Amino acid sequence: MTAAGKLGRQTFAALANRNFRRFISGQAVSLIGTWMQLVAQSWLVLELTGSGTAIGLVVALQTLPVLLLGPYGGVIADRTDKRRLMIALQTMMGVQALVLGVLTLTGTVQLWHVYVLALLLGFNNCFENPARQSFLLEMVGPEHLRNAVSLQSTLVSASRIIGPAVAGVTIAAGGLGLCFLLNAASFVAVVSSLVRLNVSELHPSPPMERARGQLREGLRYVRGNRNLAVPLLMMAFIGCLAFEFQVVLPIVADQTFGAGSEAYGFMTAAMGIGAVCGGLLVATWGRTGTRVLIVAAAAFGFSMVAAAAAPNLALVLVALMIVGAVSIAFNSTTNSTLQLEAEPQMRGRVMALWATAFQGSTAIGGPIAGWVSQEWGGRAGLMLGAITCLVVALVAAIVLGRGKEATTQAAPVPEDPEELTVAAPEITEDPALSDAEARAKAA
Repeated sequence: MTAAGKLGRQTFAALANRNFRRFISGQAVSLIGTWMQLVAQSWLVLELTGSGTAIGLVVALQTLPVLLLGPYGGVIADRTDKRRLMIALQTMMGVQALVLGVLTLTGTVQLWHVYVLALLLGFNNCFENPARQSFLLEMVGPEHLRNAVSLQSTLVSASRIIGPAVAGVTIAAGGLGLCFLLNAASFVAVVSSLVRLNVSELHPSPPMERARGQLREGLRYVRGNRNLAVPLLMMAFIGCLAFEFQVVLPIVADQTFGAGSEAYGFMTAAMGIGAVCGGLLVATWGRTGTRVLIVAAAAFGFSMVAAAAAPNLALVLVALMIVGAVSIAFNSTTNSTLQLEAEPQMRGRVMALWATAFQGSTAIGGPIAGWVSQEWGGRAGLMLGAITCLVVALVAAIVLGRGKEATTQAAPVPEDPEELTVAAPEITEDPALSDAEARAKAA
């Protein structure tokens, strides 16, 4: 096999799994439809009200349920068959899009319809997201989990570029309602892919029996494990103040460079291209673990400093490509690290907390980033995210360093020096492996 062939095989290793190929193909269609609906929904609200505040309220209604109820969604994911749960939830999401499309095409849609449907979609996401994230490991196993997560993150980034472009053409050709109907149809692909999975090739976690206090149990479990608590807290703070590009970049384009909406579109595209490239690199050579996560967070911060300091639009676009690449590296590394570290019966709750930290935190950070950008300019909004990333990386390194130091001091010294050479090689012979991967390899 040629070097290029080996590289391609390594980059797309998870696609060797037949179930993952079916799953990711359905996701590809659905994600494009989702971005079409997001674009069309914003335009619909703007047509109904002419208010940017109303658009913001719709976004809040879709994200607040994740912030408030996301952890409980993880409890449900741990209690049930994740594949069947996703089939039911994806079907409901398709019905939501269908109702919005019919209301729009018939000219009967009102603002409160959009609000209610957005809220229902938010509640649906509370339960679908942790089930989908934790289901990846059941499909591909620990060996290809990191690759599968990276490929899925790359797909999300690619759909962010393709979906809005398709939406623009669809709106011009058939109107807003057609976008919603096409999104509803896209759920047929994802539900079909889930139904057609070969169940005998899955490795499902045994469903947890219903009992009181399971949400508190999950929180205690995370709090007692530094390798889970630290990545989740890192994601919460960085997700809150650094992943606010939909708020900050329009101000950078308009006020900092006076370039208008076209520049904003170029900025979004530059980040998307960078994210796709970064996702493929992580899929090929990426690693998991808290040390890698700290490096990714620091790189995220420095790249945002470069974007904030760029003197012209051309250099901003270059810097934002790097921002997109390292942001997807941080995101997918966090996801993989948490899944590999979490015990099977806790994985749904852990990934629900990840979704809450990543998506739910935007409801808090959006107004903060918007206020900072409005008061001191778009560069200040970018610097807010940069400083957050750098401080979080530094604090995480200190906390984990102290934890390892305390563990070393508390470890008993073996009486026989030969004992020191027995267990170490299995864990340390490959320095590129993370702590979680090393344990899996030793097992």
